[in-house]
Amino acid sequence: MRFKSTMSTFAAVLAIILVVVGCTPKEKENGGATDTGDAATATSKVFRMNLSTEPPTLDPAQSQDQVSFTVLNGLYEGLTRKNEAGEVVPGIAEKWDISEDGKTYTFHLRDAKWSNGDPVTAGDFEFAWKRALDPQLKPEPSAYAYQLYYIENAESYNTGGGATADQVGVKAVDDKTLEVKLNAATPYFLSLMSFQTYFPVHQTVKDNEAWAASPSTIISNGPFKISEWQKSTSIKLVPNENYYAKDEVKLAGVQFVMVPDSLTELNMYKTGELDWAGKPTGEIPSDQIEALRTSNKDEFNQKGIASLYYYLLNTKEKPFTNEKIRKAFSMALTRKDITDKVTKAGEIPAYGLVPPGIKGETEEYRTEVKDDYFTEDLEEAKKLLAEGMKELGITKLDPIKLTFNTSDNHKRVAQAVAEMWHKNLGVDVEIQNQEWGVFLENRNKLNYQVARAGFGADYNDPMTYIDLFTSKSGNNNTGYASPEYDDLVAKAYGEQDTKKQMELFKQAEKLFMDARAIVPLYYYSDVYLEKPGFKGIFIDYKGDIDYTRGYYEG
Repeated sequence: MRFKSTMSTFAAVLAIILVVVGCTPKEKENGGATDTGDAATATSKVFRMNLSTEPPTLDPAQSQDQVSFTVLNGLYEGLTRKNEAGEVVPGIAEKWDISEDGKTYTFHLRDAKWSNGDPVTAGDFEFAWKRALDPQLKPEPSAYAYQLYYIENAESYNTGGGATADQVGVKAVDDKTLEVKLNAATPYFLSLMSFQTYFPVHQTVKDNEAWAASPSTIISNGPFKISEWQKSTSIKLVPNENYYAKDEVKLAGVQFVMVPDSLTELNMYKTGELDWAGKPTGEIPSDQIEALRTSNKDEFNQKGIASLYYYLLNTKEKPFTNEKIRKAFSMALTRKDITDKVTKAGEIPAYGLVPPGIKGETEEYRTEVKDDYFTEDLEEAKKLLAEGMKELGITKLDPIKLTFNTSDNHKRVAQAVAEMWHKNLGVDVEIQNQEWGVFLENRNKLNYQVARAGFGADYNDPMTYIDLFTSKSGNNNTGYASPEYDDLVAKAYGEQDTKKQMELFKQAEKLFMDARAIVPLYYYSDVYLEKPGFKGIFIDYKGDIDYTRGYYEG
């Protein structure tokens, strides 16, 4: 799942509010709604929620965060999609065949169209996947290209290993038939088909590098199309009249605002300017949660999700080149104080990489494999810090720089962590917030010492977390690289025996956690408010919102 982001400053809030409320009298009355004519059952309404920040990109190949994906999920559809139970259901592919050895998938596409009326073809999928794998993709190579490595020769092409684009194992047999050849049988491959890197893109994008920056050049194939994008202010989606299942799209549209302050977001919800407040892309102030649980009990929701909140340590920059120092920083925190006194949303302290909610061999992985890779031990942390500093030849640490993307919650967590590190280790910590896009760029380039991170599952298998920190992963922003770890992950990719595969996951997770390239803090719990009357809008097991089949019953 995409990197998770929530933002918080008060900048430009007035301008944002003016845009949100600057609608016609009819829109104000009905939330931007148009009556369907069936007063007894439903009213077609615009669904309004907060993104908090500008999406860094609306290019499926370039996206790597939850803000972008929240918008993309309405604009595009892959070969499959998922229902509220997390089950794979047909998307653009109405059916598929799987070879006996599980390595060849043949997808049969339904009659579907792009928002401009062009047919969606198998060639559009082949083009999009090879584009995401292109090592020369502009403006940046895809951080998620590694999610396509299940396909024959995909990794070789993407990493310059000798294979050409023509040798990658995806081929449009004809306009309605897509053949995909895998390196090994992959039980969750159908689930991956609903992930954004596997979305198709219209082939006109090859003639316009900046296509994803303007509504006029974004041609989409999903339930909605983009009608307006006011940078750093709002995005409006309207139903796509060319969508194959347009009769299932009941909302009159979706309006995303970009309000960076959590208290302002909550007030907009209370005054009827938003229909949804809080996660996955907004935020409810933690000091308001308990009161809202009572005062808005019919609208209040809390849901544990398969997602991890953690800090990245730059293992390429001192002092975090030293493993003992990394361990000391991880051990010198009291996580339960953070979840009970700071975040207050029912989060679970984390001591591993894979969160609860992810499938294991017969039960949840976290039930079968305990996250007891380390303990909080202040005396041991002090001892390890002293030993590590001696190994580096230093007697005092310079102030540590901890950066986070702008958010009230991230700031509070950073302040608590900084205070614990100062009190328990005698280390001074400077905290700094950065705008989401800038923050992501700095993190991707290892331009940080300690940086906040959050990661949600891309599919329901431990591999979605385990392969995040291989040396080939475009989302590994730690500098950590281990041939032994890479080898364990490679073996797990090809292992068909589930029990043996889970053992490889366990070994890999232990190896990574022992290296302590990250400081796990907690497993997420999402808190959000939803206006009465909206139905069919849900948060899935990994924390993504699906509004595509939402509707309103007044």
